[in-house]
Amino acid sequence: MPKAVAIPRVLRDPAYAKRVLRVLDAVRDGCDLGARRAKDPVDFVHRQNTPEDREIVGLLASSLAFGNVVTIRQKVAEVLARVDELAPSPAQASESLPSLLSALEGFVHRLFRGEDVARLLHGARRCQLRDGSLEATFRRGSEASDLSEGEATWDGLGFLVDAIRKEGGLDLPDPHGRRGARHLLPDVKKGGGAKRLFLFLRWMARPADGVDLGVWSLSPSLLFCPVDTHILKLGRNLGLTVRSDAGARTVREITASLASFDAADPIKYDFSLCHLGMATRCRERHDPPICDACPARTACRHVAKQAPDPPDPSNPPHQLDPTRPSPSTKPSRGAVHGAEAVQVPRNRRKT
Repeated sequence: MPKAVAIPRVLRDPAYAKRVLRVLDAVRDGCDLGARRAKDPVDFVHRQNTPEDREIVGLLASSLAFGNVVTIRQKVAEVLARVDELAPSPAQASESLPSLLSALEGFVHRLFRGEDVARLLHGARRCQLRDGSLEATFRRGSEASDLSEGEATWDGLGFLVDAIRKEGGLDLPDPHGRRGARHLLPDVKKGGGAKRLFLFLRWMARPADGVDLGVWSLSPSLLFCPVDTHILKLGRNLGLTVRSDAGARTVREITASLASFDAADPIKYDFSLCHLGMATRCRERHDPPICDACPARTACRHVAKQAPDPPDPSNPPHQLDPTRPSPSTKPSRGAVHGAEAVQVPRNRRKT
């Protein structure tokens, strides 16, 4: 017998879905976008004035989005400070690979080195110069896809990644065996969630709302949710997914759940939820000091487990016959049904 496919609760329980939607709307409406953006890497993208600079800096900031957000911002700022000395704009500075390699020598962020970042920027700029924009490179892949319109987004990203790698030399074997160069742009064909790439896509394609920039003309309905640890936790807690990993299947599942609320713009809740997850320090279990202050508590599965189930009027509790002994009453030691109890000495020896 084939194994049943688990379906996220928001897709099978309309009443629960309404509770989740109220939570999502409340979190989004209560989010101070300006204050949040100032602490987010996307703030560097907003400082750019031209579409090509926003594409270059957006790709840089999203690609370095590993680990603590404070460290990420520091590293993005360091790269931009170094390349700003090369040309009036990040896009123009990315045209010369030798200059980038020299400017970024000694830079380190987790697995990545200055050479990796230099090749990323140079490869992206070469795609811009060849196709007109990174969006045009992306569309070359998505429009050539034979998949459905939404799934073609994955093919578009795969094409964009391959093009940037090839143009910048990130596809070349590393003489020292490092994997940072290839890891800087994830391979979407290998089943990963491609969180950083979908973050870049969200910044570029969603309408300008104070966080996202609306640089591209790609429909927001074709975007997928960037799933990091915070989104994964909240996604599980709010019944958006039943999966426990951040792979491609989970990304599709969470996006499908969000699309049930707004098919035209399914990931409009992503920014608010991500920052909610960082602010509340969710521990994936009921923890009263944290849960009681969490805006998502009214729909959270961990909080729901602590509440007693309401009585079912169609199934009243069994009424015991007062003339019969309680079933919880235990007979005394040594008792035999229908006879008086006979106490047996505990320390009696066998003879």
